[in-house]
Amino acid sequence: MFNSYQTIQLKKDKSGVAYVTMNRPEVHNAFNAEMIAELTACYKKLNDDKDVHVIVLQANGRSFSAGADVHWMKSMAQASEEENKKDSEKLAALMRTINFNAKATIAKIQGLALGGGVGLACCCDLVVAENRAKFGLTETKLGLVPAVISPYVIDAIGTRKARRYFQTAEIFGAEQAKLIGIVSEVLADEDMDEWVENQLSLLKSTGPNAKEISKKLVMSVVGRTLPQQKKIDEYTTQVIAAVRVSVEGQKGLNAFLNKEKVSW
Repeated sequence: MFNSYQTIQLKKDKSGVAYVTMNRPEVHNAFNAEMIAELTACYKKLNDDKDVHVIVLQANGRSFSAGADVHWMKSMAQASEEENKKDSEKLAALMRTINFNAKATIAKIQGLALGGGVGLACCCDLVVAENRAKFGLTETKLGLVPAVISPYVIDAIGTRKARRYFQTAEIFGAEQAKLIGIVSEVLADEDMDEWVENQLSLLKSTGPNAKEISKKLVMSVVGRTLPQQKKIDEYTTQVIAAVRVSVEGQKGLNAFLNKEKVSW
C-alpha cells in the first residue's frame, strides 16, 4: 500500500495489477479538488509504469461516487466564469487521463454513481456494477449540464440516449445502465470480485503492447485521438463555466447548497 495520497489509496500486486481506491466514504466519495488532483496524478504515474498492465478503480464505503462534493460546489457558486473554467479543466484532465490511459482499465461500482461518477465509469474499458447500484446524470436538476463528462458518456451510450438522460436527470438502476452501455456486467455484491478476477485473467493472457495499440486503434477509428479530445475539452469547459455563473446555474446551485427545492 502506498500512503502518499490523502483521498485515494493505491495498491499494486506482483502480477501487474494496480488497485486505485477512492477513499472519502463519509461523503460517498464525492469529488473535491484534492481527489481530482490525486486521481489524475495517480493515473498518469500508472500510465508510465512498465510493471502495471491493468488498473482497477474502486471505492471504499457505500457508494462509488456521488459526483461533486458540496464544498466544491459552494466554491463553484462563488467563483467567476474564468475561475470556473480553470476548475473544470482539472476535471477534464482527469477524465482524459483515464480514458486515454495506455493500460487496460476496470471500474467496480457499488451504491451511487452520479454525475462525475458516471463519467469515471464511462472512461474505463470494463465496468462491473453491484445489482443494487443507482446511476444518474443529475446535473440539469441544478440548472447545470454534464459538459466535461459528455464526450465519454456519449461514447458509452450514444447520442439519442444521451439526449434523454442529460435532460431528464432521472435515476436508473444497474440493469438499465448495462442496457444502455455504461456497465459491462451486473452482479450481486458477493460475485463482483470473482468477475474482476476473471477479467484480469483474460487481460493478463494478452500482450501488453497489443492491448495498448488496440485501445488507440479504437480511438483513432472513431476519430477521437488525444489531441482532438483536448480541443473538445476546450469547448466543454467553456460551456460548464458559463452555465455555472448563469442566472439559472446560480439559482440551482444556491438551492442545492441551502437544501431547498428549486422550482423551474
